[in-house]
Amino acid sequence: MYNERKELIKRISELRQSNVICYIGGDRHNISTRIAPDIIPVFYNHLEHLGESERIDLFLYTKGGDVLTALRLVHLIYEYTDNFSVLIPYKCYSAGTLISLGASEIVMGKLGELSPVDPNITSAFNPDDPGNPQVRLPINVEDVYSFFSIAKDVVGIRDDDALAKIFTGLTEHVHPLAVGAIHRTYSLIRLIARKLLLTHMDASEEARIDDIINNLTEKLFAHNYMISRKEAREALKLPVSCCGCELERTMWKLYEHYKNDLLLDRPFIPEKAADADGNFSVYCGYIESPDMLDGYAFEGIIQKPFMQDENYTGNVSIVNQGWKAIERVNRI
Repeated sequence: MYNERKELIKRISELRQSNVICYIGGDRHNISTRIAPDIIPVFYNHLEHLGESERIDLFLYTKGGDVLTALRLVHLIYEYTDNFSVLIPYKCYSAGTLISLGASEIVMGKLGELSPVDPNITSAFNPDDPGNPQVRLPINVEDVYSFFSIAKDVVGIRDDDALAKIFTGLTEHVHPLAVGAIHRTYSLIRLIARKLLLTHMDASEEARIDDIINNLTEKLFAHNYMISRKEAREALKLPVSCCGCELERTMWKLYEHYKNDLLLDRPFIPEKAADADGNFSVYCGYIESPDMLDGYAFEGIIQKPFMQDENYTGNVSIVNQGWKAIERVNRI
């Protein structure tokens, strides 16, 4: 399977006349990886190995993650090329969509999907979950702004004193510092989106840039809204290209290799992955280029009288997690 995957990466590189790096942020149930700062040194190693390139394509599958890492990754890639594209066979959500905003070309297959970039905020000041007081409820940025939109645009409240009372009422249920974090994150997302678009757009295209940002941060109304390539190109005016038949087939085959290797369509059950001593190790994400492969690994142990009852769930402890070098091929 590994060699077949390398051949698919090589074929995409030939079709695109580019150097290809793949980032798969696995979304397997019970075990997943998100875009986070720890991917940056890993990407650096791959990019250094490839060297400066006429074109770099990032084959991307992710449910999202840290928005600042998206900006840092795009800036890093542009250190090695002036032509950066993303290849999207399927899911590319939230922070993944932000990465796409930094690309001068977004190549989407028929199942390619982007999403809004209105993140959920979780902090020590968020409301408690009534069903589990130990857990804080996430707050969606757009939910708060929509609350005030209802008051002003639907109910028709315009009086400043009345709006102030509404705000005071909100802070009785949501901590003022949590409200502050929501506004700060909203402003940060818009700033990052603008910086990413300006990596390949001209500042004179201000109206188009504002329209893209407004659509992705506040006009789609649902965080899980899935943006097809047609909508991304025609409604959002993003630089979307459609795949040719061979490229589309090859991209999908490559995605399916990753899906099957990482078992993305099956929930992770520690008891089934563990050895006789209760130890398990599982990969849930990959960063791969033609000569290199890194994987994000979880290593743990099940602390219980082992395998007395396969339906019994013991205490699962993660003893180590992080990116590991799996494969290195030295070029002659």
